[in-house]
Amino acid sequence: MKLRSKAAALLLLALAALLLALLSLRAGRAEPPGVPAPPARAASAPQRRPAPVPAFLPGPGVPPGARRRRPPRPRPRAGRRGAASLEKLARRSEEARSFQAVLPPQLWMHLAVVACGDRLEETLVMLKSAVLFSHRQMYFHIFTEDTLKPEFDKQLRQWPDSYTKKFEHRIYPITFSVGNPQEWKKLFKPCAAQRLFLPVILKDVDSLLYVDTDVLFLRPVDDIWKLLRRFNSTQLAAMAPEHEIPKIGWYSRFARHPFYGTAGVNSGVMLMNLTRIRSTQFKNSLIPTGLAWEDMLFPLYQKYKNTITWGDQDLLNIIFYFNPECLYVFPCQWNYRPDHCMYGSNCREAEREGVSVLHGNRGVYHDSKQPTFRALYEAIRDFPFQDNLFQSMYYPLQLKFLETVHTLCGRIPQVFLKQIEKTMRRAYEKHVVIHVGPNHVH
Repeated sequence: MKLRSKAAALLLLALAALLLALLSLRAGRAEPPGVPAPPARAASAPQRRPAPVPAFLPGPGVPPGARRRRPPRPRPRAGRRGAASLEKLARRSEEARSFQAVLPPQLWMHLAVVACGDRLEETLVMLKSAVLFSHRQMYFHIFTEDTLKPEFDKQLRQWPDSYTKKFEHRIYPITFSVGNPQEWKKLFKPCAAQRLFLPVILKDVDSLLYVDTDVLFLRPVDDIWKLLRRFNSTQLAAMAPEHEIPKIGWYSRFARHPFYGTAGVNSGVMLMNLTRIRSTQFKNSLIPTGLAWEDMLFPLYQKYKNTITWGDQDLLNIIFYFNPECLYVFPCQWNYRPDHCMYGSNCREAEREGVSVLHGNRGVYHDSKQPTFRALYEAIRDFPFQDNLFQSMYYPLQLKFLETVHTLCGRIPQVFLKQIEKTMRRAYEKHVVIHVGPNHVH
């Protein structure tokens, strides 16, 4: 019995010693005595974010040079974004905006459009869609008739300051450096051939995105601008195919001139490295040696003018037929037209990722043949700049789409709405979280 009593006593002593050691270790991790607690903050004092804490903190009893890991921060409740994370998002976006505000001009995105006749409103709606959703600053190169110049200046200057600070614009007269100007002006549509001369006129511009007036951006211009990085060493321009199914495409069935690939390309959205275009000697059917871009245009037109139907687009197809290594072909989601849905959906990339750039050719913004395209055009045209994007554009657009289900394009609303919803969510976070502030977001 005595042995058992002694063993029990020793066991109790060992447990007590272990408990004391654990308590001492825990006390060693606490703040050392004598450090005063921080003074209580007045209720009316503004809340400030504490200074950042280093990843490793030395503690009492830790030898010099040794480090111990900081305890993890408590996470916000699941299902709701915490104020701290919102503040972090706002600060990150604010830093990005500050960077963009001082972005040097050589890093701006350059957008060109040619507008003649009755294309004033269409062009302004296109530019509005670019400004609404884009992040980086842009330079608009607007080529138009003298009669439209004052109205362009007037309308663009009436936009709110929060949007006009995102772009600069310059208006150019319609000019053709070679050949008969009147003949060029009447090619296909009024002034459309002007795009062929952009590398010659914009000598100080390195890269450029050209779009037709009937184009709408459903996501930031920044995203299509990034495709320039995908060019290899020989590519100098990018366009989308004219048709996704060659056997029913226009070029493969009716063209009487050479064209790119198996279905041709559509020039309504064209990304260009102008520096490369100006420095390249292009293979052609005129002479055995290469020709510079400007020297090639008029002789090429003279040779094929009796066989081309779509004007400058046909000439571009001929050029890239002889120089296929110079062209980068981007997917149909970047140039989505009625042909992609009016006979059945045939743009797989748009089905998967949504329409990125809408091209309302065939005049579909102004008639009732394709109400889905018209609904998108009118939603952007009528949107008040300072309103909430979801309340004043997205939700009314969804309701309008319900009225278009009698058409094949109207039966796939998710194709049209997927990218614009994603773009609006990003814009919402940027404008609401930054300008209202995380403390007011509930």
